[in-house]
Amino acid sequence: MREWNRFTGLLRQEGFLSVQAMKRRWIQVAFVLALIVAVVGCGKTQGKTQKLRDLKFTVLSAEQLPEELKQMMEEKKTESFRLTFTDENILYICVGYGKQPTGGYSISVTELYETENAVYVHTNLLGPTAEEARQKSPSCPYIVMKLENLDKAVVFE
Repeated sequence: MREWNRFTGLLRQEGFLSVQAMKRRWIQVAFVLALIVAVVGCGKTQGKTQKLRDLKFTVLSAEQLPEELKQMMEEKKTESFRLTFTDENILYICVGYGKQPTGGYSISVTELYETENAVYVHTNLLGPTAEEARQKSPSCPYIVMKLENLDKAVVFE
């Protein structure tokens, strides 16, 4: 900062910049920077994550899953996982929360929607009721959503 003050001081001494001219220049630079930040910030978020529509889906039980998907989930169920599986025109979105200490856990889908570039999914793990928590056997809660294949990337939030 000292060097900058020396530099501007020399410019003022030589008559290149008056104090008023320097203040105007700084205001102009700050305005241009603010404008650039506003334009770039708005441009990045528009269209990429703007919701086009909520997606309809069906929650499937283990018995309704294709065998290949069942095997994949069986291998991963004790750890937290997020995976997708396509079968013809069907997209399966799977979310597992790994091994939990008791039974009674469930998963809610808070959002599942389409954007221009992707499908976004957000889920929450819901804890057991007091009665369900008394069950001492561990569980591995997961959810499988079945929907039409949109041929887009799936983003888990």
